[in-house]
Amino acid sequence: MSDSKPTILWLRRDLRLADHPALVAACKTGGPVIPVFIHDDSVATLGAAPKWRLGLSLADLARALGDKDSRLILRKGEPLTVLRALAKETGAGAVHWSRLYDPQSIERDKGVKAALREDGLDAQSYAGHLMFEPWSVKTKAGGYYKVYSPMWRAVKDREVCAPLAVPANIPAPDHWPESDALEDWNMAAAMRRGAAICEPYQRVGEVAAMERLHDFTSDAIVDYKDDRNLPGVDGTSGLSENLALGEISPRQCWHAGMRARHDGAKGAEHWLKELVWREFAYHLMDHTPHILTDNWRREWSAFPWNEGGDTPEVLAWKQGRTGVPFVDAAMREMYVTGRMHNRARMIVASYLTKHLMTHWRIGLEWFADCLTDWDIASNAMGWQWAAGCGPDAAPYFRVFNPETQLDKFDPKRAYAERWIAEGQAEPPQTALSYFEAIPKRWGLDPSDSYPEPIVDLAEGRERALAAYSDRDF
Repeated sequence: MSDSKPTILWLRRDLRLADHPALVAACKTGGPVIPVFIHDDSVATLGAAPKWRLGLSLADLARALGDKDSRLILRKGEPLTVLRALAKETGAGAVHWSRLYDPQSIERDKGVKAALREDGLDAQSYAGHLMFEPWSVKTKAGGYYKVYSPMWRAVKDREVCAPLAVPANIPAPDHWPESDALEDWNMAAAMRRGAAICEPYQRVGEVAAMERLHDFTSDAIVDYKDDRNLPGVDGTSGLSENLALGEISPRQCWHAGMRARHDGAKGAEHWLKELVWREFAYHLMDHTPHILTDNWRREWSAFPWNEGGDTPEVLAWKQGRTGVPFVDAAMREMYVTGRMHNRARMIVASYLTKHLMTHWRIGLEWFADCLTDWDIASNAMGWQWAAGCGPDAAPYFRVFNPETQLDKFDPKRAYAERWIAEGQAEPPQTALSYFEAIPKRWGLDPSDSYPEPIVDLAEGRERALAAYSDRDF
């Protein structure tokens, strides 16, 4: 055993062992490493699905650490208080963690770092959740990027460091501190019966994420540029849930995509662009944090959206009962799988904010409750882009037509039939599972008639365009 003091590794959204700069640095100190996850306010306020999915990830990471003769210590409380207590219990001399970029985390972490350093501890934060730190990507004028395409051109040829290997040894302390039991946190409480329906669709943990990356870059990435838009086809990587929790790093994904491109996979570059789209979301959140709560384009503050979340139209949208098959199939996919196809996300967001003239925050909050791949930056940027008040270079007000979009991207109705049971003589289990996953209070049954559209698509579009044309908003 080294004479070096223990290092506490404060884990958050970096739930893996490979390509983990903070873990590698902790192991290099030569002393014991004590991994800890803290159930603080940021965890307590998570939506039902992301909190449940986080619990699954923590259980998997605990097993992985156990295989390395280490442990995951679980504590509940305010981070600084917990870390100070843990340092006192263990005699730790340092605390390491991976950086987060939302305003609340930044404020919290700055306070924690300053206080721990005043206590005489070596408090260090590391990169790991992104390929490019937001402040490291600048326009020629020294500002930040407000449009995606120029940012892609600025970073596409940058060197991305090779992923770090799993440390050969994670030194353990002679005596482990006490830990909460994960089951006592009851992370699945708000999911209720939906957890059992959703769980088979999750691919949890680092090993599953790496297998998913390998499978995708060995096969589906070839046709990714076209297939990613087809919701009835398994044409995407599915890695959003793993990236959201740091079960895999974006650097690992980038290098796998670059290898595929080098090997001639024609869809590889487009997938690399999607990785940078994620970086763009964090870039904007860092430079314009109001994107999380307010219109990114300030001039949209008076746009006449309905801000009531309890209208019959909004309820129909939430239930997947709008009478518009593309919208309804997408919402039902989310309840059964915890995720939603990206093309479908654009359609349901456009429909809510434009055809129903409902504020994007209502949709953002609903997704934050229902998505197992919820990501604070991507969710905010996606909703604002779809609503029209976000970072979109298009010189027009985009209103997706869900019917023509379905004709274009699901012409054989494979997606719609997979998720909508009503009207099918023998609906598939995927469609029936929706009724097993949703709240009982909704009182819905597969024998119900499929609803008529709650709003005429042409009328809804004209209403949205008229509101946009009124430059008084």
